[in-house]
Amino acid sequence: MTPILEAIFGNRSAVQVLLFLEAYGAGHGSRIATTHEVPVMAVQRQLRRLEANGVLVSRLVGKTRLFEFNMRNPTVRNLREFLSAELDLLPKADVKRYYRQRQRPRRSGKRP
Repeated sequence: MTPILEAIFGNRSAVQVLLFLEAYGAGHGSRIATTHEVPVMAVQRQLRRLEANGVLVSRLVGKTRLFEFNMRNPTVRNLREFLSAELDLLPKADVKRYYRQRQRPRRSGKRP
């Protein structure tokens, strides 16, 4: 994670939330916190702040609040292009560790 991104977005947890959502499309607080090994409250604070300012929207899926980008906001489209370019510039090890994790269980009967 570059210090420049932290300076632009205000802190590390905001950058982690935004990059996670750009990489995966949607996510919930505990999943983002677990992925980046940070406290859930820090992530939830950023999610609430970004939603209150119109960057994100959320919906309930069962008992889980799922967050994603607010595509009705034209500024968010530009933000996503910027975040996508930043993901491409991250070291391969970081991308593999944080932004390319399996999202679904492996098909039964499939060899490892």
